[in-house]
Amino acid sequence: QVQLVESGGGLVQAGGSRRRSCKVSGNIFRVNAMGWYRQAPGTQRELVAIITSGGSTNYADSVKGRFTISRANAKNTVDLQMNSLKPEDAAVYYCWSTTGTTIGRPRDYWGQGTQVTVSS
Repeated sequence: QVQLVESGGGLVQAGGSRRRSCKVSGNIFRVNAMGWYRQAPGTQRELVAIITSGGSTNYADSVKGRFTISRANAKNTVDLQMNSLKPEDAAVYYCWSTTGTTIGRPRDYWGQGTQVTVSS
């Protein structure tokens, strides 16, 4: 039906940068919004950043000014540029989208999650 495939992640040093990408594929009518969540050990999954089809964005306070979310609507792709990474940014990052298909109204979809490790 709808799949979210993530790329990026891995090990980076504190102060470094990493770019994540996620592509939504399947029987898509409209990708209404896309974003990223993260979950560190012992914590709840939290919103990192979202972007709507119109380009409106929202960021967690902890990443504001350091992370940038963008999307290529024609490609149904969302990117997350992570700069000035801190050890506390280390987590499993999950791509998320609310997507409408040709046979159904919009609903939430999730990527598989990819580890981002930040070393001191």
